[in-house]
Amino acid sequence: MKASGTHDARREGASGASRSVRLMATCLADAFFDDVARATVEVLEHFGCRVEFPADQTCCGQPAFNAGDWEAARRVARHTLRVFAGDEPVVVPSGSCARMASHGALMLFERETDRETAQALAERSFELADFLVRELGVTRLGGRFDGRVAFHGSCHCRGTSYAESALVLLRSIPGLELVTVGEGEQCCGFGGTFSATFPGVSTRMGDLKLDHLLAGAPDVVVSADMGCLMHLSGRAQKEGRPLRALHVAQVLRDALRPAHSAS
Repeated sequence: MKASGTHDARREGASGASRSVRLMATCLADAFFDDVARATVEVLEHFGCRVEFPADQTCCGQPAFNAGDWEAARRVARHTLRVFAGDEPVVVPSGSCARMASHGALMLFERETDRETAQALAERSFELADFLVRELGVTRLGGRFDGRVAFHGSCHCRGTSYAESALVLLRSIPGLELVTVGEGEQCCGFGGTFSATFPGVSTRMGDLKLDHLLAGAPDVVVSADMGCLMHLSGRAQKEGRPLRALHVAQVLRDALRPAHSAS
């Protein structure tokens, strides 16, 4: 799969040519956001990467980890360690799952005999935008995406360069205007199992987040986390509030396609 558009004129920095990467698609991409996985492949291939998709991948173990059932989380995470064994970078179109692979798993296996295996995977696991900026050296995407964009940096992006890498790429796209979002550090209210355990609090948080995101009249709300997009889209639909939500990978892919706009 190769994205259309001029290749060399639309990027600065190192090329990923002839570099193999492995895609961790995540549960939400598998169940609800299949186009995010497709967009991720197209963007990576546009920058010269060969994308491998291990067909027997399942979950990274984060739901059980966050719920405190670390024994169950280890069983799931050990399968991930086996599936993604090797030397290739693992690219994840999710700040949440990338953070689990690069940080949560280190806590999960801290006193386990396979701690070094978890450490090795952590060191070569990357969120998509961060991989493009910090590993491939992409600082200017180019292409075109006409529209006003409100960016939501998820909680799992805190303490990382994930959100800033996404913003570097978004700011570089001609035609794309980033609008100011109030209280940008505020959680959207999803939090995985939090939204199921505390639905009332989660609902109020989601509605407040929508207020801030939509205050600047954006054409589209963008995030690097599908969980946040699912929660915000659900709240918007429930309340009858117009909202178009896209993952960062979809915006990057669409920008590289000719004659694209957010409308």
